[in-house]
Amino acid sequence: MRTRVRGWRWRRNPLRRRSDVVEAWWALAVCVLLCVGAPLVGAGAAWWTYDGTQAHAAARHAAQQHVRAVLVEDVPTAVPSRPGARPPSPSARVRWTGSDGTRQTRLVGVPAGLRRGTRVDVWTDARGRIVRPAPSSSVILQQALAMGVFASAGAVSVLFVAHLCVRRALARRRLAQWEHDWARTEPDWTRRTA
Repeated sequence: MRTRVRGWRWRRNPLRRRSDVVEAWWALAVCVLLCVGAPLVGAGAAWWTYDGTQAHAAARHAAQQHVRAVLVEDVPTAVPSRPGARPPSPSARVRWTGSDGTRQTRLVGVPAGLRRGTRVDVWTDARGRIVRPAPSSSVILQQALAMGVFASAGAVSVLFVAHLCVRRALARRRLAQWEHDWARTEPDWTRRTA
């Protein structure tokens, strides 16, 4: 029956090797880094992403103008697409009056099934070109959370690879030490001379 002694690498023991102590301290460091470091990396990445994206969205929002445009034509209820593919969003011409008083007409993506004369939301830049709206706070939060999760996963992956490398290096060192010790001990046991 096999018994397991907990903490044997930490106790004074004539069979304990230096590599055992190094491995024990390394395992403790990896556990602490997994429990504390990886979540902190994820939180830091999420915070940094949230701040950066929030500033970018505020700058885009300041540079954009929200306009209520009117559909010039009917939008088909269904747009043909390939089986299994995501259906494309239909486009239709819309008209609005720009901030300088000129009438603008452009082709934009709109929901399917709308009738002529329906009002739709359009965002324009300073030149009057149609642009995508600035990301909403929920989109910014989703991006920040995704970045935090991926950063934590990356930190865990780096720790895992480092742990494997350290354990492999320690195993090589142990094998080299055992070879060295066996080269000194073998002649006494086998009655051969080296």
